[in-house]
Amino acid sequence: SSAASDVYKRQGNMRVVIKGGTKSQQKHIRSVTKFCAKKLMPRMSLEIAINIKTIDGETLGYCLPLCEDGERSDRPRSFEIELNSKLKLRKMLIALCHEMVHAKQFATGELYDGINIEGTRWKGKWFRKEPEYWDRPWEWDAMGREAALFIQWAEHYDYGNRTWTQEEYA
Repeated sequence: SSAASDVYKRQGNMRVVIKGGTKSQQKHIRSVTKFCAKKLMPRMSLEIAINIKTIDGETLGYCLPLCEDGERSDRPRSFEIELNSKLKLRKMLIALCHEMVHAKQFATGELYDGINIEGTRWKGKWFRKEPEYWDRPWEWDAMGREAALFIQWAEHYDYGNRTWTQEEYA
């Protein structure tokens, strides 16, 4: 095999499909998705479908692992991410970084939602009854990484001096 194909295999392949949102939102979402995938899952081939849609309540987004046939699996490579269309761009991109951390957690097997077994497994420990949102260790991990990923992306693409990237974190 050629050196070029070896590099390609190491970096992984990626397919991103985005539904909804403006052209500007889609451009930035595609860029952030690829940036996070390269940072968090550099050698994995991934398929990520992102839907920008109205989500009721306070929820900013979701990450759902998928198998080829739509079933969940232990280490999926396909994901559906939903982002709340009501969010301003900065908050939407930070929410995307958060959901990409969840994609990495699923893809590496750190996080697993049981199919036949009620509960969630995090780093080998089963939670039969899901803890409150703020007590879930997989959420702590995602919350702890979301801002850093966004800031690294903004600096990498020279968006750091843009007003919209510097709004108060809220």
